[in-house]
Amino acid sequence: MMVSKKRPPALWVLVLLTALPFLASAAYEPHDNILQMATQFMEVQALQVHDPQFRITVTPGRLDSRLRLRTCDQGLEAFLAPGSRMAGNSTVGVRCHGPVNWSLYVPVQITVQGEVLVLTQALPRGTLLEPAHFRQERYDISQLHRGYFTDAQAAERMVLKRPLQAGTVLAPSMVEPPRLVQRGQRVILVAETDTISVRMEGEALSHGVRGDRVRVRNLSSRRIVEGVVLSHGVVGVSM
Repeated sequence: MMVSKKRPPALWVLVLLTALPFLASAAYEPHDNILQMATQFMEVQALQVHDPQFRITVTPGRLDSRLRLRTCDQGLEAFLAPGSRMAGNSTVGVRCHGPVNWSLYVPVQITVQGEVLVLTQALPRGTLLEPAHFRQERYDISQLHRGYFTDAQAAERMVLKRPLQAGTVLAPSMVEPPRLVQRGQRVILVAETDTISVRMEGEALSHGVRGDRVRVRNLSSRRIVEGVVLSHGVVGVSM
């Protein structure tokens, strides 16, 4: 007696063959999901550290096409990688907590564009900056490694430490507060308590800006004392 084996209907074979690629791809986390998570996370992080008026664009790098990571049923989580920067080339971590734990680092490019102060003219060293000396221009601040100013009031009344050309992006390292006391200058020494105020004439032995500690020779006693620069030509000392 011969027993015949049943063959699966052709329709079922066709359905199975069609579904295999889908089932294989569904077992792995799509690269687009990982890149989207990294991009959105870094956009939020960059917004927290930069001027709200700046325009931030995060562009993710490519993942190796051979990379296969199990689907993350519990949802992806992004985190800051060690040494992450909030402008220029940076890295963001993405991880999965289940059913299979994995993590990887995604390269990203962060472009931050905003208005910064630029000199309108060439200026010599020692120039006391005024509003007419600068204007605002849009720059990618990730390229401004020496820093920048966005607030005109922060730069106004600062003094240039060296000569600069027109069009220079003004950086904090290029300026300093105005000196309120010059070495060799006659200054007023002020010593005050709640009930007594004493003023004496002295000679500054060093330069100083507001808040600096400077040495001053008391011209009456010839003693050298140390005080704090309070204003132009005025140094406060302890009684």
